[in-house]
Amino acid sequence: MLGEAGKLGLVLDGDQAGKLAAYLELLEKWNRLTNLVGPREWRAMFATLVVDSIHLAGFLEGLALPEAPRCLDLGAGAGLPGIPLRVLWERGEYHLVEVREKRITFLRLALGTLKLPGTFVFGGRAEDASQKLGPADLVLSRAFMPWTELLPLARPMLAPGGRVAILANEPAPELPEAWRLEAQREYDVAGKSRYFWSVLPASSSM
Repeated sequence: MLGEAGKLGLVLDGDQAGKLAAYLELLEKWNRLTNLVGPREWRAMFATLVVDSIHLAGFLEGLALPEAPRCLDLGAGAGLPGIPLRVLWERGEYHLVEVREKRITFLRLALGTLKLPGTFVFGGRAEDASQKLGPADLVLSRAFMPWTELLPLARPMLAPGGRVAILANEPAPELPEAWRLEAQREYDVAGKSRYFWSVLPASSSM
């Protein structure tokens, strides 16, 4: 795992590499039975999926989040980017929100294996998550739904000063007047550009 990270110019310590290897081994095994993700082999999973999480950890550190934020990862699926992210970024509470039973089972098994601090599975609809867990400082989405639908869904979930972070294949568009772009980062995966956007309700203070 350290070697694969090094090929991409990424730095991991031994503990992080071991946990990512354990996660990918479990994901590769389950993927043969349930088709959780597109890549079939762990090296491809690392190079095309886990790499997002490594870059995301650095992006989140640059945001004005509370010291111990509450985070809701909507449509967590097979735990990407959330589980590898939590190997690298351990601040606050991180809730993997997923409604599909097989994925919920996988997420709970993965968390039971990795023992990631402050990381939990919420089995249920995104609409119910903040009502039961409390307002979020960060709502995170990767391919959960189009951003035009995500933002109105996420707005009632946010604590004062909270933001939405979106993983996308294109730069941030012109946003509705009710929202403003806080930060954006472009990075490379397998020769293609990907992006993080962090957006805030327009009424939020800087």
